Amino acid sequence: MFDRDALHGRDARPALIIPLSVVIHAAAVAAVLLQPQAWPWALGVVAANHLTICVGVLTPRSNLLGANLTRLPESAVRRREICLTFDDGPDPQVTPRVLDVLRRYGAKASFFCVGQKAAAYPQLVAEIARSGHSVENHSDAHSPLFAFYGRSRLRCDIGRAQRALTAGAGRAPVFFRAPAGFRGIFLDRVLTEQGLRYVSWTRRGFDGIGTDAAPVLRRLTHGLAAGDILLLHDKKSGGGDPSVTQVLPALLERIAALDLHAVSLPAALRDESAT
Repeated sequence: MFDRDALHGRDARPALIIPLSVVIHAAAVAAVLLQPQAWPWALGVVAANHLTICVGVLTPRSNLLGANLTRLPESAVRRREICLTFDDGPDPQVTPRVLDVLRRYGAKASFFCVGQKAAAYPQLVAEIARSGHSVENHSDAHSPLFAFYGRSRLRCDIGRAQRALTAGAGRAPVFFRAPAGFRGIFLDRVLTEQGLRYVSWTRRGFDGIGTDAAPVLRRLTHGLAAGDILLLHDKKSGGGDPSVTQVLPALLERIAALDLHAVSLPAALRDESAT
């Protein structure tokens, strides 16, 4: 049986960046008070600290701001599993088509859904869950300012999404991914409070920014291997046919040719939840 608490508990160590930043700022202030002429050095240290945080915010696959699952564990690699993840849905036009393709190929996936969209289309969230896929948290509003949210606003946003997704799927999400993969310094602590584990990806197709399927497929399949977490989007992309609906059949055929198995995140991490 999948144990949500045990799974998260393995990765619930809080990021050290916030307490370390507090120490750096306090030390800089103390240095200037004790030796005013040291202010250029103190300012430089503080500036370097802020630059480091910015790098963490703008590097989606970094562990600087907290634990970050970018690949599946070795147990999943031995089983030759990969995980397809779909962001930004559910979409009433695109999500059913994605589900149909996954059903035809016998593949499972994880859908990182936006809370407000889930509230608008609860039947789609329920259909994702009924089809054997997992529904995960992708924030409530999918705001471009998400990385700048304070702790209180993060709690409200993520909590609203969690409630909407749980109501639709009949199961509380276990994993979280920030909009565009940009996360701020307070997110790690809030996720720990809410029992969510942060996930980014191994490789992404950039399918959400256009309709040309060929480059998307190349990005996803170049070096594709067991343990990879792939990022796609079940939403409209531009004015034409969304590239995900063109890419997915070819991608799943490539996965089968490599003797890989597409599973959901909870299925891939089931051994961790059992230990």
